[in-house]
Amino acid sequence: MEYKKLVSVTGMPGLFELLSSKSDGAVVRSLEDNTTKFVSTRQHNFSHLESIEVYTTKNNTTLAEIFSAIRESKEEVPDANTDGKILKSYFEKVYPDLDFDRVYVSDMKKMIKWFRTIDKNKIDITTKSEEEKEAAPEVKSARPAHTENPNVKNVKPQQANPRKIESRGVK
Repeated sequence: MEYKKLVSVTGMPGLFELLSSKSDGAVVRSLEDNTTKFVSTRQHNFSHLESIEVYTTKNNTTLAEIFSAIRESKEEVPDANTDGKILKSYFEKVYPDLDFDRVYVSDMKKMIKWFRTIDKNKIDITTKSEEEKEAAPEVKSARPAHTENPNVKNVKPQQANPRKIESRGVK
């Protein structure tokens, strides 16, 4: 299972793996109980976890970066249903750049629940762009981006002959 296939569905608790999509909905599998069902786009919206960003005091960050910080932290992950002050103090230790004026306690609870689900299912949370950065070193081109070809002559483009429009007796 890949991180890029994980979605959140409005009105439905938990996370889902996107199996296939159709014009009127999608087939998803729950990560909680592995049930598969069709979800209509008329009643629900889908949010890919890969595209969710979290407010920070600097630039916004991806949800995967928050999950990585939680995973690398030595702090014990609190229960999602604990007091908001405890969750806020936990995130201040784990990711101090969060903008706590715009990231609500309900958002922190959701991030904790989602992290526990992802961790339980042993899903790798590195995104594709992070993998590409690590795998492919930067290659600098020896040639400039735009060069003139010496074999091509400087020829001016030909102008089209203007067409004559003949009147058919109507003035």
